[in-house]
This record gives sequence, structure tokens and C-alpha cells, in this order.
Amino acid sequence: MKTNSLSSTIFSSLTLVFLLSSIPSSNALASGTTLAVVDSTSTVCGIVSANQSRNIVCYRHGLIIPAVPDVSFSSISGGKNYFCGIISGNYSILCWDTVSSNTTFQRRRLYYNGTVLYENLSVGDSHVCATVVNLGTVSCWRINKGFVLPSRFDRFSSITSGFGFSCGILKGNDSGSVRCFGNVNGSIAEKIENEFMNVSMASLVAGESHVCGLDSKGFLVCRGSNNFGQINVPDQIKPLEYSDLALGAEHSCAIRRSNGSVVCWGGRGLFSVNATKSISFEVIVSGSNFTCGLTTNNFSVVCWGPGWFNNGSASVFKLPLPPILPGVCVQSSCSECGIYPHSQYLCSSFGNICKAKPCWPQIEVLAPPEGESTLQPRVPVSSSKTLTKGLLAFVIVGSIGTLAGFCTVVYCLWTGVCFGKKKVHSSVQPTITRAGSFNCVAFSNYSPPSRASTIRRQSSRIMRRQRSGTSSTRQPDKSEEFTLAELVSATNSFSPENKIGAGSYGVVYKGKLTDGREVAIKRGETSTITRVFQEKESAFESELAFLSRLHHKHLVRLVGFCDEKDERLLVYEFMKNGALYDHLHDKNNVEKSSSLLNSWKMRIKIALDASRGIEYLHNYAVPSIIHRDIKSSNILIDANWTARVSDFGLSLMSPDSDQDYIPTKAAGTVGYIDPEYYGLNVLTSKSDVYGLGVVLLELLTGKRAIFKKDENGGTPVSIVDFAVPIIMEGELSKILDQRVEPPEMNEKEAVELVAYTAIHCVHLEGKDRPTMADIVANLERAFTLCDSSSHGSISSDTVSVGSD
Repeated sequence: MKTNSLSSTIFSSLTLVFLLSSIPSSNALASGTTLAVVDSTSTVCGIVSANQSRNIVCYRHGLIIPAVPDVSFSSISGGKNYFCGIISGNYSILCWDTVSSNTTFQRRRLYYNGTVLYENLSVGDSHVCATVVNLGTVSCWRINKGFVLPSRFDRFSSITSGFGFSCGILKGNDSGSVRCFGNVNGSIAEKIENEFMNVSMASLVAGESHVCGLDSKGFLVCRGSNNFGQINVPDQIKPLEYSDLALGAEHSCAIRRSNGSVVCWGGRGLFSVNATKSISFEVIVSGSNFTCGLTTNNFSVVCWGPGWFNNGSASVFKLPLPPILPGVCVQSSCSECGIYPHSQYLCSSFGNICKAKPCWPQIEVLAPPEGESTLQPRVPVSSSKTLTKGLLAFVIVGSIGTLAGFCTVVYCLWTGVCFGKKKVHSSVQPTITRAGSFNCVAFSNYSPPSRASTIRRQSSRIMRRQRSGTSSTRQPDKSEEFTLAELVSATNSFSPENKIGAGSYGVVYKGKLTDGREVAIKRGETSTITRVFQEKESAFESELAFLSRLHHKHLVRLVGFCDEKDERLLVYEFMKNGALYDHLHDKNNVEKSSSLLNSWKMRIKIALDASRGIEYLHNYAVPSIIHRDIKSSNILIDANWTARVSDFGLSLMSPDSDQDYIPTKAAGTVGYIDPEYYGLNVLTSKSDVYGLGVVLLELLTGKRAIFKKDENGGTPVSIVDFAVPIIMEGELSKILDQRVEPPEMNEKEAVELVAYTAIHCVHLEGKDRPTMADIVANLERAFTLCDSSSHGSISSDTVSVGSD
């Protein structure tokens, strides 16, 4: 079981004080973690720390080899000839062969599905297993005909894999029991399971043919093959003496909780710990006959053992890898066991590292074993001297960089000088002050206050009728895969003349394929500066995951993709009439006849089209989706003047029906972001409703989401703060866009209905906003009114505002 201890940070006047603590989490020779080894090629890989794109980088025989694609991964696991990783979001598993080439890794996608998500990745000698998120059932890949899977009724809290078998700890009624499965021939799985029969385990780690772990009382227990003494555990003074484990073919190693030192047993006596006796470790992993560890000092990786490449067993080899994460970054408040110290910095503010379950109590500092040097204790002490100079320098430099980067983002967003007309994605909301900030540095609180008074799930008034478009498919369709050469040719080498816009992921170019199809090609930026603005998941993977399975008349269709030579591109159908934002706010659209959108009927139709697309995401997609960035520049118009929702780079799956909210760091665009989402980090489908409400106000007034009243300058004003009070006073006509002819009697009623729908959409509290089904119903009625001869006025009381 993996024990991760890292430094806790208190930032005040640029002074960092760290206190070390002991943090257990599961690990194995081949279990999902942030550090992994491939046995046959002595390849060591890790997920880079303090990097917004949590990419994988590897070391092999003197070479640093990045794992392509350069996207965010949550965990990795290594086997005999290859290693695998789960992409952040848990919907995709990739594997890399380390044998076929000396300079690159051959990649294969093992699993891809946005519906069933996996965790607890575990690679054996050749097979790969993982458990379904929350459910705990096991799926395995690359298995032979003699590999027997566990019962479909078994639910696992964790799994680990050896050579030809896997074992896991059951949850539920059999919590703590060990269940093993695998190849029938040899029956090693059955042998190990029987030897654990009467032992309740809290963690498990597999070697080639043996398994070790901590029992429910914290004592180290090993079972299985013992040809070389690999299960002869050392004497234990008291429970919880050991934490992280790493098992090979003939040896076993563990980290002492007291000081982070490593003790090994078995292995023909060749795993000397003299070379590591003065090193404190956070994580250790093993190949068949070598071990590697992540150091407490500066998160560097060292390896030792008789099987390590060009290295004797009596020395330690430091790998030239960048600092590696000591644990998996997750979108959680870690309420059960607490947050790993300074995890927001290590995860680049995109998640937390949770202290692993079970939540062991702190252990008192033990005297070092006889003959060994004293290490700094791994538990909190009263002095900050436990922080090593290397770690202090690493964090100070990183913190200063983060501080400077954050201030740069704020400046660019406020002045607009960095991106011209492009609206930059940011979690900055100028009208809201968040607690816990210090100058330009904001410390997000991942344990939000009680939301019972502000976030509720009420009975839904969703109208379960199918609107225009088809229902979602449960399996993703295959998108076309283009070569980079094809897309270079289609865009005239991505010439500036072909640039038509930009999104959350990159620059968009118009292109023409060899078969004559006109397409829009979104090219991801790969520079370090651009990565600062990307969200927790790769926008490329997010859009590919969502759009490959979404089919609706009012969603932009994904044609295909390209993932080649560090280039990631998405190919969409071309929207001839551009973005709604350009029609409303382009300086050339100043005459009443300059755009077909300068009629109330057409503007209401565009609003209705967009709302139908969003309603599909919320109510009919399986699983349902929250867009997170609804705005006028993400509503595109095709050749038939049909509006479609685009840009799914920030989208997330909605919570299950029995959950109230998704706690997540706010993301979106200034002026459109939901104040409740921004202020409490609470994401619901009502966040999309708020964004649509701002778009409706744009359609009514012709003004931007954030604008200046004085053409020569002045203080920026939110369209919500400007328009809502006037609409509530019954003075709508004073703020209507003058480029559109004043509404006639029937149109006046329709426009009033849109206005009152808009002000309900932008309520501060999500519970007071209408559902998308209600909004669609109102806009359908408004569109019908434009062609009717009905008269009268609409009041806010007649607007459908049911909440869920």
C-alpha cells in the first residue's frame, strides 16, 4: 500500500513553511499510481508534477522519452513490455509498447468510452485490468482464453496484478476480503486467495508470484511464493510501521512510516539498503529485480538493484526526470481523509491529491534501526527544518512562476491586449470577491460551505418529448482520422488568410478537403504559454470524447481528428455564417440591412435553436453533459441559418441523479460565468442556463456581455446589471437593439417573453432559474407569436420557470 508523505505549505509574504505528514495510498508492482516501471526494458515513467498538462515522461537507457499524446493523465501502471495510463476524466486507457523502438514508444488505445469510466488501473505481465468508477466491477484486456475473470457480483475497492493473476480487496458485505483471479494453469491466484482467507486487508501489492499488504490493524502480511524469502516479512515493532510497498520477482521492499527509509527482504540478499539508508521516499515501485523510488527531497526518481541497467546493487542511480507527482490528482474535496499537503500546487490548481483510505492515525517517531543514520521524521513536528533545501527551492520557484502567470492572465483578460478580440477562458469574475485571496494569488477552498440553502434538487418539470434531432448513442461513433499532411494541404499550411476564429482549445482555420468538403479545422496550440489557459482536461480529448457520440441538429458535428507529431487537430463541419457574436458585435454590422439576424423573428429562432441544443445535452445525452461555456461566440450558424452549439473543450458530464452538485474549480468566460458556480465552485446544469440568459440579453440589446457605456471609455458594465433592472421596470423598449425595427404588436409580445425568460435565467441562485425544457417551451411560444396576430403583453408571472 502506497504511503505518500509530502510537505504542507503556508504562504505568507512569500514565506513557505512545510510540515511533513504521512499519507498512505495504494500501490503495487503493477497498480495505477503516478510512477511506473516496465520490466524488460528497464523503462521508468512518471506523471510530471506542478504541470497543468499532467503529461507522462519516461527514462530509458540514458534517453528521456515523452509519452505521446501530451495530454493529462491521472494514473499509470507498468508491466513486462509495456505500460498503460488512464487519461484524466477516466474515459480512455492508452498503452505504450517500449520494446519496438529505442527512441519512441508505439501507442495503442486500449479503451475509449465516455459512458463507462475506469479507475484502479493495474497491469500484470501482459494483461490489463481496471475497476468501474464507483461500481467496483472489474474489466480486463489482453487476456488469454485460460484467464478466468471474477464474478460480475464482486465489487472491488482496489486491485493489483502479478504475472498471470490479479488480486483485489472486496467492498460491501465482504469488505476487507481478498479475491484473486487469473490463469487457471498454475493456480497461483487460488493459492494466494486461500492463504488470505481469514485475514481482513486494507491494502494489497502484487509481485511476480506473491502478494503483500497491510491488514486492517496495520500489520504487514505477505502470502504466495517464498522461494527466495520474499514473504518473510521483517519483525514489526508495532502496527503501521510500514506503508508503501514494492514487490518484484524474488524480493519485497517497504517504506518505514517513521522516516521514509526503505527496508527490503528476499532477493538473494542482493537488494542492499545501504545505498538508500539516508534517503527518504514518498513512493516506491519495482521491476522483477530492481526498485525505483520518488524522493521526499525534491520528487526526483532514483533506482537501484541487481537488475538495474548498468548499475550495481550497492549504488543508487538518479534519473534525469523532472519532478514527479507523489499521488493522483482528483476533482474532490477529500473530505474523508483530508488533502495531501500543498496538493493544489502540485496539481497546478486542477484538483487535489487525497490522503488515501483507510485514514491511518499518525504514528509516533521511532528511533532509527541500529546502525542506520537518523532521517528527518515524516510526521508533523514543531520546526520547519524538516523541509529540505531542494524541496524549498523547487516550491518557491514554482510558486513565484504561478503567481506571475496568474497576474498575467488577469491583466490580459482586463485589458484585452494579449488576444485582441478573442475572449479568454478564465475563472476571474470582476464583480465577485472571493475569500482567501492574497494579492494576485487565490487559494481555492475545495471544501465548500454548506449549500443546502442555495443548491437543491427539486422535482423536475422536464418535458420528456423529443425535439428536433436524434437521441444520443451509448457508443461513440468512429470519427475520420486525418493525416497531418492532409490538413496542412486543406488549410494552405495554416495560412493566416484561412484563420476564422479561436476556441478553448486552439485556433480555427477554414479548410477544403481533397473530396471538396469545406471544414473548420481547430488546431491545438502546443506552446507553454498557451497551456496556462487550458482547463483540467485536455480540450482535445474532451471535445473528441463528447462530440464523437453526440448527434443533434443544433450541435456542431465533428467530422474527424488528427493526432500526429505532437499536433492535435479537430475537424468540424464548416459553419458558413460564422458565430452569433460576430453578427451582433462586429463593427461592420452597423446598418439594419447588413445581417439577416436584424429581425426579431430570426433572433428568436437563433435563441430557440441554441436552447434546443443545450436541452439535448442536459436531458437526452447519455450521460448528460454540462457545457460550461455557453456564450454567443460558441453559437455558430450554418448555411441555412440554423444555430448550433459548439466548443466542448470545457464540458463535463453531469452528476448522477442522486447527487446534488459537482464541486469543481470554476471555468468559463468573463461575463457569462455563473456567479454561484464561481463563488462556491458548485457546478450544475443551471450554470449553462445562466450563460444562455446572457446570450438572450445580447440578442435583445445588441450589447456585449461586458461593455462600456461610454464609447470613449469608462468602467466596464455587465449586461446583466445593465438590462435586468430596466426590464423589471417595464422599460424594455428603451434598451432594445436599434438595428432591428421596433417590434410590431405580435412581435412585442414575443420579445417581452424572451426578455422575462432571460431575467429568470440570470438569477443569482441556480434553484431560481428555469430548466432548459422550460426555456425551450417559452422560446417556442415566442417564435410562434411572431407569426400570430395575438395581442397583449407578457408579465414575468406567466413565464415558465420550473426548477429541478
